[in-house]
Amino acid sequence: MEQYSGTVLVVEDEEKLARILLDYLERAGFVAHWLGDGREVVSWVQQHAPVLVLLDLMLPGRDGMDICREIRSFSQVPIIMTTARVEEIDRVLGLELGADDYICKPYSPREVVARVSAVLRRSATPVQDTPEGPLRLDEARLRVSSPVGEIELTSVEFALLQTLYHAPGRIFSRDALMDRIYRDERIVSHRTIDSHIKKLRRKLATLTPDEDHIHSVYGVGYRYEAPH
Repeated sequence: MEQYSGTVLVVEDEEKLARILLDYLERAGFVAHWLGDGREVVSWVQQHAPVLVLLDLMLPGRDGMDICREIRSFSQVPIIMTTARVEEIDRVLGLELGADDYICKPYSPREVVARVSAVLRRSATPVQDTPEGPLRLDEARLRVSSPVGEIELTSVEFALLQTLYHAPGRIFSRDALMDRIYRDERIVSHRTIDSHIKKLRRKLATLTPDEDHIHSVYGVGYRYEAPH
């Protein structure tokens, strides 16, 4: 059984469900704490620095989306959003709130524990500019290399790849990518991002012809899949 130091914060207004989640998390080896009021969450996170936040979307006192935004303004703690409103999923992902994963209600407590473990494993993996694998990023020269060869990217292409590459599996909306790439707040359309991604994919295909690293998520955005 994997052990993690620190506390998983469960933010859920249904006490019965919260107690079940606490029980499953603790039996899996986690330390867990419960909050039922959205107004208490941000200050608790600032004071106690949990290792992960399991955050319900609909809460008394304050909306889960607002809480997620504020937490992201000062912390990169992993956040898993939960919601009973399936129609909100596109908003959760499309607005790119900074959540690391989401789970739809009703869910199995075992699934929640598995998702928590997976996100913590991912966040605990150290990020390096040149990890082992087929792609190696050289920011100083805006170049990417593999055992096959080397390519040069434009600054925008490199920034796109770097953003996706350092968060494998995480879905980035087009708006989120625009915010990271164009920090001068220029007006850029979604088609511009799509065009850059298309060119980036074409260049990467010359380095790893058997693997497509950048995947489209229909109606949402893009994610990077690390090689297995």
